[in-house]
Amino acid sequence: MGTVIEVQKISKQYSGATEYSLNGVSLSIKRGDKLGIFGPNGAGKTTLISIICGIIKQSEGEVIFNDGESSIELRSMLYKIGYVPQDFSFYPELTPYQNLMYFGALYDITKTELKQKIKSLLSVLGLSHVTHKKVGKFSGGMKRRVNLAIGIINDPAILFLDEPTVGVDVQSKNAIMTYLEELNRTGTTIIYTSHHMNEGQEFCNRIVLLDQGKLIADDSLQHLLKEYNESSLEALFLSLTGIEYRD
Repeated sequence: MGTVIEVQKISKQYSGATEYSLNGVSLSIKRGDKLGIFGPNGAGKTTLISIICGIIKQSEGEVIFNDGESSIELRSMLYKIGYVPQDFSFYPELTPYQNLMYFGALYDITKTELKQKIKSLLSVLGLSHVTHKKVGKFSGGMKRRVNLAIGIINDPAILFLDEPTVGVDVQSKNAIMTYLEELNRTGTTIIYTSHHMNEGQEFCNRIVLLDQGKLIADDSLQHLLKEYNESSLEALFLSLTGIEYRD
């Protein structure tokens, strides 16, 4: 599998901060990865994803994108990237259909194609029955599915997910993770962060652990468990980051 994103010694110090939120992080993201980024609160997970997606600018280092043959600029990659943030990224006063029409238009998808995509997505994500109802009145699980639909309306080659199942019921969580598995099987590279260790252990084929802005582990879960003689991702996480409270 070829490398699609190369992160080279990325550091980030926010204005007014005395410490780095990220400190010299380097990693390669391979095509077809299901890469899980884990760490305690404040470890730098969201900061790292935001830098890679171009939402915020790093203080030091470089992010290199590759289209399979040569490196390309972020601007050329934006249409190939999907991002599903932890916070809801839709207009609650609009319906799923209206939200998806708006966000889909940003990618210059033709109206005919967009309508077909919306119909298919809402069906797959179990939202067809609320196509024309205001999202603000939805349950948490339904809102998460709308959030996901917006993030993948452009059929991204690379999908970033920041806590995609936080605060949802078991059924919604299962539906979301099953659909993400299908996306990955059909070629989508997925970068995922979550506090759900069991979910991450089942879903990810590669684990990155961050702590205090630094990368402390990067390998397949199988290799990491063997190396540190641990039985689960949660046990590995506590072994490497400690059991003390984090803010």
